[in-house]
Amino acid sequence: MCQLLGMNCNVPTDICFSFAGFRARGGLTDHHRDGWGIAFFEGAGARVFLDPSPSADSPVAELVKHYPIRSLNVIAHIRKATQGEVRLENTHPFQRELWGRYWIFAHNGNLKNFAPTLTGRFQPVGTTDSELAFCYLLDRLAQRFPQGTRDIAELHAELRVLAIEIGSHGEFNFLLSDGDQLFAHCSSRLCYIVRKAPFPVAHLADEDLTVDFNEVTTPLDRVAVIATTPLTDNERWTQIAPGNLLAFRDGEPVALRDTATVAQDYPRGTVTNA
Repeated sequence: MCQLLGMNCNVPTDICFSFAGFRARGGLTDHHRDGWGIAFFEGAGARVFLDPSPSADSPVAELVKHYPIRSLNVIAHIRKATQGEVRLENTHPFQRELWGRYWIFAHNGNLKNFAPTLTGRFQPVGTTDSELAFCYLLDRLAQRFPQGTRDIAELHAELRVLAIEIGSHGEFNFLLSDGDQLFAHCSSRLCYIVRKAPFPVAHLADEDLTVDFNEVTTPLDRVAVIATTPLTDNERWTQIAPGNLLAFRDGEPVALRDTATVAQDYPRGTVTNA
């Protein structure tokens, strides 16, 4: 399956440590070699780096690994292709504008017989089921809230409906952010950790790298990291139950009344992507 990585913070934070381990999964510690990408929100803007090459060998990934871009919300993706050729336009995460702000989306899964009708406002550039799902999702949000909304409960409620609908076509793990909050939907596998004072000394699972977060943070910092599988081997990660949509803001999950979507059962060994 593809690999997802997200970060949501209460203060601008760099993702260099987590990305170092995540990057290794693109051809070094795992077999995902069909491209990678990462997006950083900075104010009203977004920096997006995409490369159809394996992240473990990518000079662009090497740049990002050592480039301490500080952001409140980050989404990254390592691709294992099932639908769509290995090309730049099929590389996640995808970016679109809605309500005068950027939205970033990355998907892990395989949507079968998914051919929704689009209004024309959002159109795929590539040929993946993932980008098509993103365009449809934004289409529906635009119809549901024609004047826009920043209310996280309203957005979450509509995204739950869409996760149920789109998820009926297959595995639909995704990360989505508008720069204010980050939504994480677990269809089969996704986990998270919230780091806050007293901060841990963390060791990566995919690379022999350790960091003492007490040396690079303040006592008020709070950072939530979301990943397909845990990035560190000496911390306790929380597994998101399949069939749940969580929202993160200011470095922690938002308390919402109902997060359940439709749980999907997939046979062990099923090959999935994005």
